[in-house]
Amino acid sequence: MYSDVSSCNTYNYGDALYWDARYVQEAESFDWYQRYSSLRPFVRRHIPASSRVLMVGCGNALMSEDMVDDGYENIMNVDISSVAIDLMRRKYEQMPQLNYMEMDVRDMSFFPDESFDAVIDKGTLDSLMCGSDAPISAARMLGEVSRLLKPGGIYMLITYGDPKVRMPHLTRSNYSWKIVLYAIPRPGFKKPAGSSSISHLEPVPITETGSLPADFVLDDPDSHFIYVCKKTGETTGPIGEELLEFPQVLVMVKWHQISNVEHW
Repeated sequence: MYSDVSSCNTYNYGDALYWDARYVQEAESFDWYQRYSSLRPFVRRHIPASSRVLMVGCGNALMSEDMVDDGYENIMNVDISSVAIDLMRRKYEQMPQLNYMEMDVRDMSFFPDESFDAVIDKGTLDSLMCGSDAPISAARMLGEVSRLLKPGGIYMLITYGDPKVRMPHLTRSNYSWKIVLYAIPRPGFKKPAGSSSISHLEPVPITETGSLPADFVLDDPDSHFIYVCKKTGETTGPIGEELLEFPQVLVMVKWHQISNVEHW
């Protein structure tokens, strides 16, 4: 759970050729990790329906369609796979709220700075973390996400990576993101009798070193994590400058304050 290495196999998930071949064989829609119905409370809480949204690594998921059905009006979808983009363009050519572009998330220079109110990432950073040169690829992608977000904008990362392996990538001072963390059980997970009564809709605590407290127990040990990163607009250096330097966590949600943390 603490290392991406154990969660990866021999495939290079950062390679367009892998994804092109996969989408040729598996054209049917597939949503990684969670469907929108499970993520809706978090999306609606932090991302207004009027937002201009960038969906990175959209694949052939139904997430964007479901968001349009829920009132979202402007979603740009990008993916490294030309096969996936062609499929989705044809599928949604009559849905003007959705646009699709083939693009590598490590270089989104097509878009000007501060183009989006929100960026949603459901498994794309995870894919890069399983590819070659993972730390550099992650830094390039996150640098682009930070550049594209307007001040006050939201980067919502849905991932299998717990804080110990994700916070070092998210808390570089040149991003200057304030972070709230949620944990959500896997689809179909049955909560064991006598387990914690804490709702997964409430934030979970993060220590000053960027990990879960030692006494914090997840009902589902393989939960998915949702990092809601708000851009403060107070960067301290050029994007991509700190590839190996990990600063302190930007935010700590104290355990006794959890029930009071709902909105910024």
